[in-house]
Amino acid sequence: MIMKSLLKSIASCKECTPHLPLGPNPVIRIHPDSRIIIIGQAPGIKVHNTGIPWNDKSGDNLRNWMGISKKKFYNTLFASIIPMGFCYPGKGTSGDLPPRKECAPLWHSKLLKEMRSVELILLVGSYAQKYYLNKRMKRTLTETVRNYECYLPEYFVLPHPSPRNNIWMNKNPWFQKEVLPHLKRIIKEFD
Repeated sequence: MIMKSLLKSIASCKECTPHLPLGPNPVIRIHPDSRIIIIGQAPGIKVHNTGIPWNDKSGDNLRNWMGISKKKFYNTLFASIIPMGFCYPGKGTSGDLPPRKECAPLWHSKLLKEMRSVELILLVGSYAQKYYLNKRMKRTLTETVRNYECYLPEYFVLPHPSPRNNIWMNKNPWFQKEVLPHLKRIIKEFD
């Protein structure tokens, strides 16, 4: 009942309205019995327009990294999707703007308090990692991801799966060789 009330409040939230070029449209998928939580950045324009989280190339990459189908990915009993910013923040000079800073402090702890079965949280990208790891985060995202095992079993840290990060992937072949196979093994344990 509390989760339903929280989701209703999030759906009607106007906290960031003056800063959102397309207005509020919170995109979140959550169930109190999810075993995995995926915490990413903020919806892009395509996600804003469809209301479906990770409904873009980044989502295709993330599902591939996890080794799961769209059907499984969107099954909220399997995984909840909670972005750092629930609404599309707008365009910046080199891509989308960062997630609005209001969402996570306002909603995340309330939502997580209602989650009964969480066993793993995927922290996707530096915004989620900075917020949740705080001083435990290494000097750079690359160092943090390279040391992913020190955050287990609570968190699995990942770079953002945007196609814009292909350069990073090419510079860091260890990610595909070492990190992704470990992620897939862990995710498979939730079948």
